[in-house]
Amino acid sequence: MNNFDIFSILPGLIVGFVLLIVLLLILRRIFVNVGAREIAIKERRYFGRRMPPGRVVATEGDLLRHGFGRERRFEALLAFVGDQTAGLALFFPNFSTWRGRPGLYLEDLYVCEWARGFGVGRRLMGRLAAIAIERGCARLDFTVLDWNPARGFYHRLGIETRAEWLLYRATDDALRRLAAQDVQDDD
Repeated sequence: MNNFDIFSILPGLIVGFVLLIVLLLILRRIFVNVGAREIAIKERRYFGRRMPPGRVVATEGDLLRHGFGRERRFEALLAFVGDQTAGLALFFPNFSTWRGRPGLYLEDLYVCEWARGFGVGRRLMGRLAAIAIERGCARLDFTVLDWNPARGFYHRLGIETRAEWLLYRATDDALRRLAAQDVQDDD
């Protein structure tokens, strides 16, 4: 007969219990419409280190004006573990002419490096999907940089890439050149 020694599995039980407590704290602390300062700081810290200089130029003022001003252009979810900010999701509405219904566009999903592996990203994506369904949205769209290791995370969630679609973007000079081609009717 095998003797069962509780002390041999005690370290594993303790680690499991601590992880359970952390996950419960994450599930309890998801907030909508967070402070722009938190978003700006997280974006600049993470992407500022990984992108060429000058690519991440958003300021706290930009985020305050566009996310919390008279005409809100985005919403945000912020996740906490205890009292520490652990992640955020920034999103805004879009519309599908093919589906004839609104959708949501996820501009940014960010989980602090120390909080990765605790389910923060999964919880934020789950909440965002629930918001989309609550609002009658047909889909959730987003793009991911080709070098971003989070691509594996999205695949594990069952989210598909759309290889037949190409991303086009007009910014800065290209946007100004295009706007200069606008012809107004003289009635």
